[in-house]
Amino acid sequence: MKKVEYREQALKILPWVCANCGRDFTGKKLKELTVHHKDHNYKNNPPDGSNWELLCIYCHDNEHSRLLDAEWLPTENQDNEKGARTTHSPFADLKNLLRKSGKSEGKE
Repeated sequence: MKKVEYREQALKILPWVCANCGRDFTGKKLKELTVHHKDHNYKNNPPDGSNWELLCIYCHDNEHSRLLDAEWLPTENQDNEKGARTTHSPFADLKNLLRKSGKSEGKE
């Protein structure tokens, strides 16, 4: 099924509402409603629409951006395996610094 055909079919069988944010679409705004493939396979277009959901252009972009971001994220917490990477502790000597600061101002 071609892209135009499955969009037309989706608009016939699915409500004109973004499945994510719930916005209604009619008239000229209908062009902002896109067909999203739930399994992310644009070739999987069953005529009953079971692999489709209608998303507004903003939610559709967000959905695909999240998938791209997930590809770059590590699958495990690598810091736990290798130990802490940071060796500098900016507040390690804070108590002494505050004590010295108080002495220089005539406090304590």
